[in-house]
Amino acid sequence: MPLPELIEVQPLSRPVRAEITVPGSKSITNRALVLAALADGVTVLKGALWSEDTEVMVNCLHRLGFDVAVAQDPVEPANRTMTVHGLGGRIPRGGTAAEPLELHVGNAGTAARFLAAMVCLGSGIFGLSGVARMHDRPQSALLDALRSLGYRIDSSNGCLPAVIHGDGRRPGTVCVSVEESSQFASALLLSARHGGWDVSVAGANPEELPYVEMTRQLVAAFPRSGGEFQIEPDASSGSYFWAAGQLLDAPVSVRDWPSSGWQIDAEFPRRLPLPAVLSRESDLGDSIMTAIVLGAFAGHEVHFTELGRLRVQECERVSALRTELTKCGANITEVGDTLVVQPGPLHGAEIETYRDHRMAMCFAILGLRVPGMRLRNPACVKKTFPNFFAKLAAPPPHGLGASITEVGSGRRLAGDELLAD
Repeated sequence: MPLPELIEVQPLSRPVRAEITVPGSKSITNRALVLAALADGVTVLKGALWSEDTEVMVNCLHRLGFDVAVAQDPVEPANRTMTVHGLGGRIPRGGTAAEPLELHVGNAGTAARFLAAMVCLGSGIFGLSGVARMHDRPQSALLDALRSLGYRIDSSNGCLPAVIHGDGRRPGTVCVSVEESSQFASALLLSARHGGWDVSVAGANPEELPYVEMTRQLVAAFPRSGGEFQIEPDASSGSYFWAAGQLLDAPVSVRDWPSSGWQIDAEFPRRLPLPAVLSRESDLGDSIMTAIVLGAFAGHEVHFTELGRLRVQECERVSALRTELTKCGANITEVGDTLVVQPGPLHGAEIETYRDHRMAMCFAILGLRVPGMRLRNPACVKKTFPNFFAKLAAPPPHGLGASITEVGSGRRLAGDELLAD
């Protein structure tokens, strides 16, 4: 059975000591899949995340004609070993004006942006589309950058859906704005070697853009002629368990915590206890959402700044966090792109997740301490962490031993009922 539409996470009734394994990094997995497809040989990606976003990328690569084999991971159920047959920058398939080769990216921003640049290397015509929310998310800065290199791209409003005319290698210098998303620069950098593109960034100091720096370092480290590449655990996903330890004042940690410096969210445990100010641009990435839900327990006022990019992701996350935390009794104010959280007690509420995986996981962690925390549409965690609730419920030391129940029946969920399909 799938996860019910409405669940309740029960507060833990006893102390817990745990070391949790989390799946591979979504950001690194989808970057590595593009680099492996463009490599000159066979690459084996170990510890790769298998979730909605990465499955979208693999399916799109299959449609483009790439051979990608997916096998079970021996350690983590939400990971896979992926074997990718690279073709040295060649895109095997392309469509025609009458029948573009259609690629559906769901709500996967990485797939939408990375594939838009990658298919420019092909020969033929490609249609990119996604779910309704993906069609609202920004894309124009990337499309304009590709046009400046000489590629033809048809889009009525600078977003998806778009039709991209592949024209192969077109060497040139391109500058892309990252004001709305750093993924625009990452998309160009991943395909730059085969496109002959010299990429620069506008709209921010590149040293303040950790996801762009991740891409640069990943491109430099990746085996261009094939080989093996290990995907490190996802730091954003791990933040929920560090947060649980903070909320419960318990020794909870994440196994094999990333040390490469590629993921800005690997800084999360070093930001605990919370300081007075945290920035989405320079301190944390997506895990700042995890920090925000901890804000009421910080013991002092916390300012979460530079949150603008959260507004154009899976949902309008700044408004969503303010709205749902207010339901729980939080004293939280929104000033521009800053949320200010005052310390104070919280109570349970029915949380609208907006079908946003991070909203669901953030408020699930609150439920480990706050009674009555109910989550609507919890299966949205499948986007990046399909076995998240199974991890919460698994007995220590490999889980937290939480009780998760179906609202209405009160039935405790177990086994496959906790997996998001």
